[in-house]
Amino acid sequence: MLESIQSKDVLTSSVETRNYLRAKFRNCQREIFSCLFLDNQHHVMKLEELFQGTIDGAAVYPREVVKRCLYFNAAAVIFAHNHPSGIAEPSQADIAITHKLRAALLTIDVRVLDHLVIGDNCVVSFAERDLL
Repeated sequence: MLESIQSKDVLTSSVETRNYLRAKFRNCQREIFSCLFLDNQHHVMKLEELFQGTIDGAAVYPREVVKRCLYFNAAAVIFAHNHPSGIAEPSQADIAITHKLRAALLTIDVRVLDHLVIGDNCVVSFAERDLL
């Protein structure tokens, strides 16, 4: 299980965020989908593991993501999940669920800033690839 970070912990850059998440997911044997909940200044309020899966997938439920965003009163989110295979290339399922989550969160005015897929030595950003 991932440890959570609190609001006193600040990730000040995308590089720092990637390094932090890579370290958190390094030894995970199953896919874990997590969310960084951010305030309107993009300060981290909470990192929370939302769903655990198997070696090649995790079921992600938009309803539960919306509920957690409302619980934390998040203004924005960054999604992150690992690929236990070590290959960080996003799958079609990753892209589809990201679009579904983004659409659901738009209804409650929560911005999706990025979705990071973590592999062994690489982190792929949906934002950098224009996949959001």
